[in-house]
Parts: sequence; structure tokens; C-alpha cells
Amino acid sequence: MKDVKREPADVAARSVPLTRAIADLLPREGPLRALDLATGTGSNIRYLAAHLAGEQTWLPVDRDAALLEELPVRMSSWAAARAYDVSVEAGGVAIRGDGLRCRVAEPRRLDLGALTDTTIFSGCHLVTASALLDLVSASWLSAVARQCRASGAAALFALTYNGQSSSVPVEPEDEMIRELMNRHQKTDKGFGTAAGPDATDDAARCFSAVGYRVRRESSDWVLGPETRDLQRGLIEGWAQAAVEIAPRQSALVDDWLARRLAHVDAGRSHLTVGHEDLAAWPPSRDSGPERMETPVLRPRR
Repeated sequence: MKDVKREPADVAARSVPLTRAIADLLPREGPLRALDLATGTGSNIRYLAAHLAGEQTWLPVDRDAALLEELPVRMSSWAAARAYDVSVEAGGVAIRGDGLRCRVAEPRRLDLGALTDTTIFSGCHLVTASALLDLVSASWLSAVARQCRASGAAALFALTYNGQSSSVPVEPEDEMIRELMNRHQKTDKGFGTAAGPDATDDAARCFSAVGYRVRRESSDWVLGPETRDLQRGLIEGWAQAAVEIAPRQSALVDDWLARRLAHVDAGRSHLTVGHEDLAAWPPSRDSGPERMETPVLRPRR
């Protein structure tokens, strides 16, 4: 699902208190160096840039060349819409205005699945990603946690799917489709067997294992009739995943899909999709706000 379709829902869902809390732990002297994994067109950077104080330097990394080509244009139009000064330089974008000094370096195309180029973590103060962790494996999460620890970087991972969803009006097959989709979430997405709905639990364990503090906050999508395009794409994706897992149920899934889309087209569909945001930071930064002192783990809902 392209950034342009989901970005408003992502912004509405993200945990502002958690974002602000992790921002308070980051260095205030000198430029903040941040790494955005699986950046897409830069939606995570656009969200965080306005929440982080001082000078920022971002390294966007993704394996999708088409999305990376869009990133400078999308960043520039985002900045121009807010009356920021924008300049494109050396393949990157420099943005200034209202206390914001942000440079987005030339996007780097990299297959993150193998995580062979660990130089991307070097010197980072913040490692971040949005809508990524449920696609990666537990071993990949462990490797990222170790890299963060090696560089002393804080981590902020937003909008990780947690396996929960609900739909109104209710259809009899909703729960079956959700269970099939959750099984599909655990198939290999290019990072090994995906953690799927267990990703936030796995990430919390991995960062705890390297001595990090961890805090989690709910960031559910709450989608009303005005999000018709996003709902349609989401429901069609659920149906496709369900058929891939249970092809013999394709007729039943197709019938469910037709009814769910009819609700969307009639303007009566409401969806809630469970997500979590997770922040992790080294104990050396515990001089930050007391509100960061929270339990590492909690049971899944």
C-alpha cells in the first residue's frame, strides 16, 4: 500500500506522547543523525522531522528504487506546503523553517533483508522505521537491536500490526479472514520468516536482551467512511492474503470481499486495525524524562 494512500491514517494513529518522549532523549548538541529503514517515499521522515528539535540529518534506505525516486519530490512538496525553504542538493533535500533544519541525504538503495551493510548504522543517534517490523524476522530484529547497541542509538518503530482488527458492519467471515491474514503475515516477506503479529513482542525482547529500556504505545488505525480508498485497498489485501493461505476457500472469500466492499462504497464501513509503536533506548540516556521509565514487556491483547 503506497505511502500516499496511508500517510494521513498513519499520522492520525501514531503515539504523539511516545514520539515526544523519545525526542527528549536525543542529543541536543550538534546535528541529529537519523536512519530511516524501509523509508518508501519518506512518510516517516515527514512525520518525525517536525517533532525533533534542532538540526537533523537523515539517511533514507529502501530496496524499492521507484519509491526512492519519489522521495525528493514528496519531501519538497511537503515542505513547500508548510512554507519552508527547500533546496535540492546532491540528490538530497535541505529544508529550513520555523526552527527546523533538516537535510535528507540522497536515498540509498539497499536490500535490507540480509542486513549485510551495517555501515548505515554508524554514527546514528536514532534508528527508526514505520510499518516494517511485522514484515521482518525475529533474527533480523535481534541483528538491528545489536547494531543500535553498538552505535548507542535510540530506536523508534511505528505502526507495527499486532494481529487485531474489527469491522463494522460485521460479516460472519470476518474472524476467519483475520486469522488467515495473520497466518499470511508470518510468511517470508524477504527478511526470513516474518514475526507478523508477534513483532512488537519480539522487538521488545530483542532490545531488552541488549540492555535497552523499552516502551510501547497503541497506535491503532481507526478508519471511517471518509477513508474509502484506504479501506478498499486494505480489504482487497486481506482477501488476497486469505486466498493465498486457503485457496480452497476462494469462493467464500470472494463473497465476503464483495459484501465488505459494498459497505465501503455505501459509506457505512468502519475499520479498526491494531498497531503499536515501540521506543527503545540505552540506559545511559535514563537522565531523560521520568515518563520513559516503563515496563519492558506486556502480554499481547
